[in-house]
Amino acid sequence: MNDETQNNLNKSRKSLGLFQAWLILFGIISVIVFAISATFNHMGSWSDWFGFGCFSCILGAVLATVFVGLSAFIRWLCCWKNSRRFLFVCACLATLIALGYAEEDWRGWHDWQKFKSQWEAKGESFDWQSIVPPTVPDDQNFAMAPIWIESIKATLGPRGSLQWYGSYAEDGRTNFVNRLDMSTTFLDENGPPIGYWAKATLTDLGAWQDYYRKLSAKTNMFPVSAQPRTPPQDVLLALSKYDSTLEELRQDAQRPDSRFPLDYNRDDRWEILLPHLAKLKRCSRVLELRAIAELQNGQTDKALADIDLSFRLIDSVRTEPFLISHLVRIAMLQITLQPIYEGLAEHQWSEAQLAELDSELAKPDFLADYQVAMRGERGLEISAAEFLQHADRRSLNNFMGDLNGGQSQASLIPLLIFHSIPSGWLYQNELRIGRFSVTRYLPVVDVTNRTVSPSAVRAAGNALTLELRHRTPENFLESWLLPNLSNAVKKFTYAQGSADLAQVAIALERYRLAFGVYPGSLDVLSPHLIDTVPNDIIGGQPLHYKRTNDGRFVLYSVGWNGRDDGGTVVVGKGSSGTMNTDLGDWVWHYPSAE
Repeated sequence: MNDETQNNLNKSRKSLGLFQAWLILFGIISVIVFAISATFNHMGSWSDWFGFGCFSCILGAVLATVFVGLSAFIRWLCCWKNSRRFLFVCACLATLIALGYAEEDWRGWHDWQKFKSQWEAKGESFDWQSIVPPTVPDDQNFAMAPIWIESIKATLGPRGSLQWYGSYAEDGRTNFVNRLDMSTTFLDENGPPIGYWAKATLTDLGAWQDYYRKLSAKTNMFPVSAQPRTPPQDVLLALSKYDSTLEELRQDAQRPDSRFPLDYNRDDRWEILLPHLAKLKRCSRVLELRAIAELQNGQTDKALADIDLSFRLIDSVRTEPFLISHLVRIAMLQITLQPIYEGLAEHQWSEAQLAELDSELAKPDFLADYQVAMRGERGLEISAAEFLQHADRRSLNNFMGDLNGGQSQASLIPLLIFHSIPSGWLYQNELRIGRFSVTRYLPVVDVTNRTVSPSAVRAAGNALTLELRHRTPENFLESWLLPNLSNAVKKFTYAQGSADLAQVAIALERYRLAFGVYPGSLDVLSPHLIDTVPNDIIGGQPLHYKRTNDGRFVLYSVGWNGRDDGGTVVVGKGSSGTMNTDLGDWVWHYPSAE
């Protein structure tokens, strides 16, 4: 018998032995699994027995294969000749993997650095600290006023407010009072409606008077008089509980700067707390109703002072690089415009007061603020990509929870993935986030010409959808972190368009005070009554204006659809229907004179 025949016989015996071992293991494991299944499960029919039998056989076959294969591999590896071959193959694979990682890391880093250099030469900056507002001295900082320190400590507690006020929170006190937790209603319930300038509605203070008087039967939260007085007097009495707080805010607002002490230096910057935003919006709601009541009570000077304070609150977070901060400012602007509108509709403002209101409305620039917010969002997204390169399990769980609406992901799998993938892939994601920002999101708003292109906004949204159609290692974070910001762009546009309409309406009222009627065109307003009549923010054409038969006027922008709908405002069904800013025009007009 030759050597070849002998080797074939030996291989056959080994194969037979392995197969016999596999059969034995298969039988033992299948029987054990079936016995356990029968013990802990109720099997009342033949289908149950058959199902568990199939499951036991499949599991037995898999485990037997694994055990026999592992045993054969170990026996094969015990041969020095085979061990050398195995080690050589492993070394080659490790070298290839290392080279692949090195190439991906270098390529990603190089592409990201090249992109940054090109755009930094054009004036862009991708460094987070470049968008962090500069610090200001405490005695000049509105956000460092005692009322803010007290209210934030009451909200976050002494320990939680350490990141805000440091040693200010280490005085051992626990009985802090949140004086800025103001509301016009009881327990934030829905109160009577307040008018909305965009729908040409005024506020019925009689409904608010009834609300406060009926509320006094179940709570003493708002003071009421023993006998009803006029609606504005009763409303002002109810809101008088906030007089001292608002007066203190008014004095603090004289400080020239405002920078809330947010922890901008933390790695997980998306976890930065912003408790001041809700307080600012609550204050503006109280100031809105109070100013309307003061107008209807003939106290225009006090109403103007409350409107001025509201504008100061809007400006207090202007430099914050967070989209949510600016969305709150936009909501506060709409709130503040209502008493201005009602005073104009009733011809209550004097020339001097109108000039001051014009000055206040000229200060905000929501198109420039859009750029701040978008760069801030970009900074947060790039920071997230950088953070994932060295995040621990707890931090990663918080991050994944934020992405999933607060549902934390406790699995180790994301941690292993982010720590094992080439860092170059994360750099590629940073590049795509930065590139989409500078080529798509920022250009849709033309700050110089003060125009916004809704078609460019839609094109950016379509481009994002197309870019994320195929997920790759180089864009997977982009799909998580880069939202479709079409709605946010529209909000900034509508805010600036609203401020522009209000400014022109003030100039028209100043003309009426001087000549007794509204002008025939907007051309006569500039430069004596307004520095420059703004063009329509949508498309850059002149705003539409016409006098009406009742001696008033209609002033409007063509709105987000870019079409002249003749001054039509589109609202939902019902008396409290929400205005649809996607359709129709953005209009400033007054209720018909009775």
